[in-house]
Amino acid sequence: MFFVPTRTDIHPRSSVTIVIKTAVARRYAKALFGLIEMGQVEAARDGLAALADAVATSVSLKHVLASPAFTLEDKRAVLESLSQRLGCPQVMGQFLAQLIKKNRVGFLPEIAEEFAILADQARGTQPVAVSSAAPITAEHQEQLRSRLRALLQRDVDLTFHTKPALLAGLQIRIGSTLFDSTVRTRLDSMRTLVTKE
Repeated sequence: MFFVPTRTDIHPRSSVTIVIKTAVARRYAKALFGLIEMGQVEAARDGLAALADAVATSVSLKHVLASPAFTLEDKRAVLESLSQRLGCPQVMGQFLAQLIKKNRVGFLPEIAEEFAILADQARGTQPVAVSSAAPITAEHQEQLRSRLRALLQRDVDLTFHTKPALLAGLQIRIGSTLFDSTVRTRLDSMRTLVTKE
């Protein structure tokens, strides 16, 4: 028997900063999506994800983007060169130039996430990440896929992750919403409640 998410299981993001950052990222993602031809959407999606990863993990790239020693043109040239090597559509260079000009390069991970949502919507699928303490059998994966497809009334693209620390139950992430029925989360909630008393 699988846990089917309900609205009461949502753990809302309470940080105003996260909400603002997401709104800004969504605006930029929509602008880029409007510039990209439909045949280039997947290349743009993959390229954005790789760029976001590079910006988040590369110390030398972070230094170039943050240092006042490099001009806006230098920063644009570095990102544009990287985007070309990653196979991004040509229009990505103009988009990255705007991010640099508006000091929004740090938003690339959120922009990539929002762009991926738009790409999935255009394709008619909903990405869903499912985490469990133990691997889920193929039969149960298919049952879960069918129930989520019926619940969301659209095709779903499921990815499964095994996280033993969850102990039991499932975490289901649909976009930015997390549905959580794991024992680990319930224990953490109980611990928080007990320590407050």
